[in-house]
Amino acid sequence: MDELEKTGNYLERFFTSDKMMALLDVCIKVALLVVIGLILLKIILKITRKSLRKSDADPAVYTFVHNAVKVVCMIVLITMCLGAMGIPMSTLIAVIGAAGAAIALALRDSLANVAGGVMIIVTQPFSKGDLIDLGEVSGKVESIDLFLTTLKTYDNKTITVPNGLINTSILVNHSKESKRRVDCTFGIGYHNDIGKVKEILRGVCAANPAIFTEPAPLIGVANHGDNAVILDVKVWCETDDYWDVKYFLEENVKLAFDENGVDIPYPQMDVHLKEE
Repeated sequence: MDELEKTGNYLERFFTSDKMMALLDVCIKVALLVVIGLILLKIILKITRKSLRKSDADPAVYTFVHNAVKVVCMIVLITMCLGAMGIPMSTLIAVIGAAGAAIALALRDSLANVAGGVMIIVTQPFSKGDLIDLGEVSGKVESIDLFLTTLKTYDNKTITVPNGLINTSILVNHSKESKRRVDCTFGIGYHNDIGKVKEILRGVCAANPAIFTEPAPLIGVANHGDNAVILDVKVWCETDDYWDVKYFLEENVKLAFDENGVDIPYPQMDVHLKEE
């Protein structure tokens, strides 16, 4: 009974001590900060989502901004909680700085990719769904993350490209503009009537409604080859119709040439036999 009474007195002195009261005060402050901070975080993220929806932001920008705001708010909340617990901010900043320097050295390539991802999102050289060329790689953009950009090739392969590499490479975006020019070249024999051939080519172009009449198709002699006269055919169309128009011209010009007796020359060699 005496032991129980001693234990009770000890607990009573402990819970009524100044240290215990200070600890309870700190816990209450931290709990209030966490609750209020999480509520404010929810409100800020809701406002951010509404603002991004109204701005019709690219999905990649939407995800990046949403996550960035969330991370920044969480860092601020954690810092305030640590300050309420009495941890000196100068010491905390020094520790974070030292750790950040070590992490930066160890993950410099990854950080370069993160910086590349930020630059892609800010400058927007391409968006999701665009058809791009990156060096020897071509494909449609599937997703843009902080570290990697994912492409889908024509034959349904998935290619992941580090963002740091994208920022240091020459990039060609085939989908940036709504209109594209289709360039084709055709060879005819030197004995063929160039005027007649041009009329045939104009007729083929007029037969496809996807080819614009303004700007008008450009048809002209490009050069005189070893075996043929080379003609250029340059037409404009919607970007989405590029390949349909390209294949249409290549196929139907051949059919029109065959129908009108226009030769498509191929390399030839004349051999002369000399008799002694």
